[in-house]
Amino acid sequence: MSVLLAVVEGLRERAVTDDPEAEGGWTVDEHVHELGTEPPGEPVPDGIWERATALVRDYDFTPPELLRAAYLRDSELLGRDILLDGRFGPLRFLMGVRITEVVDRADEDGWRTWGWAYATLDGHLQRGQVLYRVAKHRATGRVEFRASVRWKADPRLGPVLGPGWGLFGRHSQLRFYRRVGERLRARAVLDPPGHRTPGSGPLVLVPGDARPDPWDHVRIRVANPVRGRRILLPAADRT
Repeated sequence: MSVLLAVVEGLRERAVTDDPEAEGGWTVDEHVHELGTEPPGEPVPDGIWERATALVRDYDFTPPELLRAAYLRDSELLGRDILLDGRFGPLRFLMGVRITEVVDRADEDGWRTWGWAYATLDGHLQRGQVLYRVAKHRATGRVEFRASVRWKADPRLGPVLGPGWGLFGRHSQLRFYRRVGERLRARAVLDPPGHRTPGSGPLVLVPGDARPDPWDHVRIRVANPVRGRRILLPAADRT
């Protein structure tokens, strides 16, 4: 795991590329998925809201066929760097993000909300921010997962990745957020009580229920995809 650990640790040197003041090109999406219903009032101990927030806290809900991730186990949530391992065909794109905001509030309209936002780091295919939240409506007991996304393609994608993103990026993005909602709904309801941060050692590898991919030995990992730099990790470092 030493090579992968070095890549994750190296994220600290990368700059945030999200710039909400930059003009032009932004797409804003709001994805909302109902997770289930609890009794009205504050979140129920070990109920859907608490289970979902634990999964979101650990980033342990992504569809493993599309995205896996790694981060330092001892890192604080706010400011945490996460190495995303996006999978598309024969390629695996290693891209960094940083958690820049934590949300924990009871809104006046009756929603109890918890979550966090990340911003893209230099080398990511996109620029922007994603805000993940779990919300419970205390009057009705409805529990929702919300993903608020503001994004645009990195202008440095180049002559190969640029057209590729134009053809497949949006479809892959919408598929990802659809699958995220399905995964979180299933795991928040069906996972056993007492969610624990996956694995052991210096790195957390998520999602915790991911299985080895038999095609990984022929896939090419690309780090800093807008710069086109390839990294071939040894078999022991493959997740």
